[in-house]
Amino acid sequence: MLDLKFVTENIELVRDALSKRSGKYPIEEIAALNEERKSLIRETEALKAKKNAASDEIAQLKRQKIDAAALIEEMKKIGDSIKELDASLTTVQSKLEELMYAIPNLPAPCVPFGRDDKDNKEVRKHLTPTKFDFTPKAHWEIGEALDILDWPRAAKISGARFTVYKSLGAKLERAIYNFMLDTHAENGYTEIFPPYMVNRDSMYGTGQLPKFEEDMFHIEGTNYYLIPTAEVPVTNLHRNEILNQSNLPIKYCSYTACFRAEAGSAGRDTRGLIRQHQFNKVELVKFAHPDKSFDELEALTNDAERILKLLEIPYRVVLLCSGDTGFSSCMTYDIEVWMPSYERYVEISSCSNFVDFQARRANIKYRTENGKTAYVHTLNGSGLAVGRTTAAILENYQNADGSVTVPKVLRKYIGVDIIK
Repeated sequence: MLDLKFVTENIELVRDALSKRSGKYPIEEIAALNEERKSLIRETEALKAKKNAASDEIAQLKRQKIDAAALIEEMKKIGDSIKELDASLTTVQSKLEELMYAIPNLPAPCVPFGRDDKDNKEVRKHLTPTKFDFTPKAHWEIGEALDILDWPRAAKISGARFTVYKSLGAKLERAIYNFMLDTHAENGYTEIFPPYMVNRDSMYGTGQLPKFEEDMFHIEGTNYYLIPTAEVPVTNLHRNEILNQSNLPIKYCSYTACFRAEAGSAGRDTRGLIRQHQFNKVELVKFAHPDKSFDELEALTNDAERILKLLEIPYRVVLLCSGDTGFSSCMTYDIEVWMPSYERYVEISSCSNFVDFQARRANIKYRTENGKTAYVHTLNGSGLAVGRTTAAILENYQNADGSVTVPKVLRKYIGVDIIK
């Protein structure tokens, strides 16, 4: 959430920044409602001051045994007016809060202008795209042929966009997220294993609600949502807390299953592991000092990249343009892995700096050296999406005979060199 005071005092700046994003936003309505709010507060405070002064006068009249009935009646009318103004103020504040929750974060000055992913800027590449002396297969074909991925039975027990991992497929998936967690722990991240269900406040805290409600799985009759990413529970670990500045940055890594309705993705990536309703992911979350958060974003992105470097899989890093940057993010790098069957790079991680946007929503602060409090900056990134990593390994490490060579760093986890 943006700071209301900043928005209303910098209307032109905010309007210009948001014009670089996709969508339209009610900045003028927010400014008008804020003026109405301030007017109602002034009017209410004036009436309350008048009522307080009258209370003293009424007490004095009673002591002097002077009839105060007229003044008492007038104060009753003022009391009724105060109640009406308070009700109006509550309505205005509620509407103002609703509109503020719908405003996305402002893109950082270094974020390139653009309308969609075609305008994203490639920052760097690692390794050249994998080449074969045979026609490579898609990962779903490889998985079915090796009998390690079973989509028909997943569809039978659940429906579309689910997968059953079998035998060495299940071991490969498990090996990948254990390798990721061990690698990030060695790099200074504290491992967290949070609940897979969170309450509504947590979803508001990180920006999933109210905008993305249709993409969330809500447990009917409860206040619970299935998490779309570990970002939600891990960021909310410190909701309504004041952190010690000396402890910053705080670095967490977390493996969870993730659940997404994929409401806007009909017809996209319908086969394979790329776009599932349930998938595994290792998430990196940071709480950083505001002066250092953009440096921490670079470090976090490098930490996510390290996984692909150790797996020896080609990838590239792109800086998202303003129109493709996520709702809560100020600046985002996407890491895209090479997928031979697609003949293109596919996103496997988004690493974002949210500055104080989430911290303001979730009320996460730190105490400065002079004893004052300020909002921390929050960051997160996939380190990495496990299912997509499985897909990338199957495709980039496939052999002509249909087998798949296991990356060297995973062999101690899975116990074999080749899946065949």
